[in-house]
Formats: sequence, structure tokens, C-alpha cells
Amino acid sequence: MPQTTRTARGRVGVMLPRDLPAQDVLPYARRAEELGFDQIWVVEDLGFRGGIAQAGPVLATTTRITVGIGILPAGARNVCFTAMELATLAQLYPGRLIAGIGHGMPDWMRQAGTWPASPLTLLKEYTTALRQLLRGRPGLANGRYVRCEGVVLTETPDIVPPVVLGVRGPRSQQAAGEVADGLLLAEPAAPAYITASLQHMVSNTPSAGDREIVTYDAAAVDDDEEAALARVRAGLEAIGEPDWAAHIDPLPFAAELRAHRAACPDGREFARTMPADWVRELSIAGTPEQARAAITARHTAGATSVVLAPAGPDALASLDSLARALPHRP
Repeated sequence: MPQTTRTARGRVGVMLPRDLPAQDVLPYARRAEELGFDQIWVVEDLGFRGGIAQAGPVLATTTRITVGIGILPAGARNVCFTAMELATLAQLYPGRLIAGIGHGMPDWMRQAGTWPASPLTLLKEYTTALRQLLRGRPGLANGRYVRCEGVVLTETPDIVPPVVLGVRGPRSQQAAGEVADGLLLAEPAAPAYITASLQHMVSNTPSAGDREIVTYDAAAVDDDEEAALARVRAGLEAIGEPDWAAHIDPLPFAAELRAHRAACPDGREFARTMPADWVRELSIAGTPEQARAAITARHTAGATSVVLAPAGPDALASLDSLARALPHRP
């Protein structure tokens, strides 16, 4: 009987930057484990590196750290073959994998010719089928998009990896409570956004409150708070655009932020001139103590894992500074 990974709380992870030079990918992963991070998350953005292809070598070069894939777009792969890939990784590295599934960025998916007429229908069918197949159960009846009826994986893991949905909208987050093992919240994931997202997830499924809530945030740690805030601002350049509305709406300064964006000629100027208090709320930045407090605030709001996305030109060097914000543990 396959086991399901139990939700662990208070975890801190780090993101593997999508544009990290290839020769630095595995040293970065090993260093993240040495420094005591609980998780490392690989990303799959169109035109960069594949999520599953990164996860395998990262798992192989480390021994303890959990590897998350965030996210695999549902429209990009046949669910049967995604299940086979994830089941293989979970067999070889038991208890060390988390799989993120999402819609994918609409423009990228349209460019690739895989944006469906009903993204939510596809996501729910895909997630339901994937979780069924990973448990060695026969694929359910064919749906509008997903066809896997009667398919059975003969090689399944003893510990089934959690499948979390990387989604923003209220209806998609509600679906995470219905068909998935939790949520992955892209940056910025301020505490107010985490709370609102958790409320959406449990609105139809009250029991979903004990599931995974993974958050991403741009992060920089420095003894000089101003230097850390300056480094992280570039990671906030896009958040005034309409696609990020769900992240901004729960914030007490949402209207002011929109007015500020409207007054700026571009995202760069918007982020450069953003009030420092907003930067602190929308990132994990500052001295080690300030960054640690920001991590704690996200855990308190409901995050089970807080993932730091290193800001600045040298990701490998940033790892050591980010590790200074890790909670003190016995």
C-alpha cells in the first residue's frame, strides 16, 4: 500500500534560478543541502530548462534535501507519461519529491499551442488522473481533455509524492482543495495573500486546511538592510501588472500600489521608487533577523514551506547569505 508524504510545517527552501549557468546547477544544489535548507525548487519556464530533467540530477547529487518541481504546466505533457516520470523519481528517491502542476503562463502556453478552452477543467482532470496513477490505481474514465482510462503503472513508489497546484485565481485555488495535496504560491507571497489563498482552498473542502502551502518570495539578506532591499527590488518589477492582481488585492496598500504603478513609466521605475515598507512586505529582505521574521510571518499565515528566490547577480554567493536567515534549530 503506497504511503503519502506527511505535511511538514516550518520548512524553508531555496529556488534554483532558471538561468543559473549549467556548470553551477549541481554545486548550487549540494551547497543548499550543506547549508541546511529543507527544500530546493526547480522551475520550468518556457525557453529555459525542463523541470523533470533538472529534478533527477539534483536528487542524485544530494542525499537529504527535498526537491520540488514548480511547476509543470498541465497542457505540456500527457498525464500518463508525467506520472511515469514522477513515479520513477519517487521510487529512486523516496520521500524527497514534491510535484507542482499548474496552468502555465497563458502567453507561453498559447505560443506553444497548448492553451485549452477551459484551463480549469484541464487542470482538475489532469491532477485527479495524476494522483490516481501515482498510486497504482487504474486511470479513470476519459474526460474532456485527459485520456487515461484503464492505464495502470506497474512501477509505483512506496511513498507517493504530494501534488500541489501552482495557481493564483480563487477558483483554481478552490480546486486545489478539491483535487490536490495543496498549493504553491508564486512570488510575491505576502502573509495577507497566503491567508486569502488558504481561505479559497478550504472554501469547498474544509479538511484541506492541513495540506501543503508552499510560497515563493524574492529574497536578499545583508547586514546592511538598504543593500538587501536594493537587491530585491528587481524581483518586484512585474507585480504592478494585471496578472499579479490576486497577489496584490489582499494587501492593505493595494490601491496605493496600483496608483504608484500608474504613475510610473515602466516596471523598473515602479520597483525602484516603491516605498521600503512595501518592499519589506512583498519580499524576504533585510538583515538576517528581519528576513527570519519575514519567514516566520509567512509560516504563521499558513505556509508550510517558505522558498527563497535569490536576488542579485551571483546566485551561488547569495546562498550563503540567505542561509543566515534560516530559523535557529536545535
